[in-house]
Amino acid sequence: MKNSTENKAMENVAFYRKYRPQKFADVLGQEHVISVIENSLKSESMVHAYLFAGSRGTGKTSVARILARELGTSTNDLYEIDAASNRGIDDVRALKESVQSLPFDSKYKVYIIDEVHMLTKEAFNALLKTLEEPPKYVIFILATTEIEKLPETVVSRCQVFQFKKPSIETLRGVIEKIVKSEGYKIEKSAGELIALLGEGSFRDTQGILQKIVGLSSDKEITRAEVEKITGAPKTELVRDFISAIATHDLERGLSAVGNTGKENRDMKVYMKLVLRQLRAALLLKYAPAGAGSLLSDFDEDEKKFLNTLIKENGKNITSGVLIELLTAYQLLDYSYIPELPLELALIKIVGQNDAS
Repeated sequence: MKNSTENKAMENVAFYRKYRPQKFADVLGQEHVISVIENSLKSESMVHAYLFAGSRGTGKTSVARILARELGTSTNDLYEIDAASNRGIDDVRALKESVQSLPFDSKYKVYIIDEVHMLTKEAFNALLKTLEEPPKYVIFILATTEIEKLPETVVSRCQVFQFKKPSIETLRGVIEKIVKSEGYKIEKSAGELIALLGEGSFRDTQGILQKIVGLSSDKEITRAEVEKITGAPKTELVRDFISAIATHDLERGLSAVGNTGKENRDMKVYMKLVLRQLRAALLLKYAPAGAGSLLSDFDEDEKKFLNTLIKENGKNITSGVLIELLTAYQLLDYSYIPELPLELALIKIVGQNDAS
């Protein structure tokens, strides 16, 4: 049984470490990777070099550690190298020397090289021969967020796995599981917003959740609380913008965008929330039967808003509206004034509707 000191230490551990997958069954959203690796383990047909590619926080390092564990590799024979800080030819030469020694107490020595794209050209050249013909007891697992920066000669010597970004639904499931484990409750729409803010990263999502849990005034996490703590756009500002499109109310829409800017809210997050709801509204309008699975991610208040929107002003929710807003979203990175692309899109949308 854990004593109070151990329990306190666990409370202070970052969520992404505390809830890191410990076995393949715990890994979410990467079934295409796990199934191949598990089959290789069962048939004892492991290769000497793996390359895990994908955006940050998708589980590359976690899967690498689990693979090492499944191979029976002890901590004495597991080497984790951060290529961002060990990127030179001398570092690779030291690695090559290490590779030549036999494992201490395992069948395999496993080398996990994270952010491998950070190695210098000279370091890559020095690594190539070892990567191509390592001792039979050595397995390399390379991880990168930027596979396009790797030399083709390195990629061709590895079995490559592309890690996918987890869906909003997957991230929300992770959030709900952690919240329950921590003794909290969370509104469905609050979990959805945290998942959206996590931008396809388990680690970032868990970090945001931990911040909210740490600052929560009680054991009930509401959407309003998430908006306040993270600075995410308020629900009413998102709905005002959408309603402005549906009712041709340009002034209301511009006011919503202006207030979002005045409150220093992230305009890209604002656009994502707008697009998410408008997409659901469009599907609800044209394919109500097929929209059911999408709407299952929305809480009852959101469903009511969307159903009312389509019923009363659905004719103004069109594919053209989404195209204009997607264009505006792409322009956000280049706009000196963050609100400008959205304001121009709104003027164009309402103007087109009025003209018709």
